[in-house]
Amino acid sequence: MREDCRHFQSRTYSTGEVARFCVLNLAPEQPWRCPANCPRYEKDIIDGSFVVGSLARPAVEPEPDLPEGEVGQLLDAADLIVTAAGPEITAELERQRARRPWWRAWRRKDSNEPPLSSR
Repeated sequence: MREDCRHFQSRTYSTGEVARFCVLNLAPEQPWRCPANCPRYEKDIIDGSFVVGSLARPAVEPEPDLPEGEVGQLLDAADLIVTAAGPEITAELERQRARRPWWRAWRRKDSNEPPLSSR
């Protein structure tokens, strides 16, 4: 990825995992590379006087050993797997919700506590 592009974004999660992506979703092979002639590439406005502190980005993980077009196909196949699992997961959550009436979620667990309001 072109880290000097205005549309590049990086997030580091508490697990240490780093997500790198194009905010315009124009990089089909992210997080490894942007398209060679991206029509929306804009050099970041940060000039040479900018000093990078201790929160510098960690190094990008190594690129897979696949030709340029095959990386996109691999990521598309992974996206199809995740998308196919979505309805099954949603159905399981709905089954769990159906077992418990909606009013039980609002029921007080400890009836010895005074009410929060007199209304």
